Amino acid sequence: MSSLRFSTFPGKRERHLLRKQHNPLFPEPQRTITPAQLEQAQRLDHEELVEFISGFRALVHEATQLPENAGSERILAIKERLDQTYEQAARMADDQHEIQQGVEKLVAVVMQAVRKGAGSDPLALQELADEEAARATHYALLAYPLVADLLDPDSVISEQELLPSLLSASPEALRAARSLFDPAQLEALAEAGKSLLDETPDVPDEARARLLELSLQRDN
Repeated sequence: MSSLRFSTFPGKRERHLLRKQHNPLFPEPQRTITPAQLEQAQRLDHEELVEFISGFRALVHEATQLPENAGSERILAIKERLDQTYEQAARMADDQHEIQQGVEKLVAVVMQAVRKGAGSDPLALQELADEEAARATHYALLAYPLVADLLDPDSVISEQELLPSLLSASPEALRAARSLFDPAQLEALAEAGKSLLDETPDVPDEARARLLELSLQRDN
């Protein structure tokens, strides 16, 4: 049997195969990864990466060519697309830190233009400060691939795979992912998690610890 050659920086599809591999929280047929499955995941991740880089270059060109008298709607549209690009980069294959740093620099330039448009309006300036704080928090969460994968509009993590994915995560990744759910959702996840572990033989101790962390969150 061919040995599996996983990537150093896997994309979202390959990353999800890694979550499933030998993981008792997933259905038994999904735990064994075949070379064909891995090859397909890597191919699709690479195709997505090529398309992403092409779009990123076009966006950089557009952002750097913005005229000084560009309207606020155009500036805000660029800023929104830059934020989306940062989020996309977080789930791509290969090391995307350089692209993310480039996005951050471009966002900073765009925000200067936005602040200039706000003038000395204290309410507008406060809203911009709040937005920048929220962006920093969001970018920090995206350092965890699990968060990036969950936020993906075309997420590889199905509803049925959400709990196994959460309960297989590192403590830090789970802590970051929890912030995506409201208290009612966390309570429902914790209850469903108890059922999942009760029905799963040979549950890893780490999964029980993650469930405890998920349950404690309900009281916070």
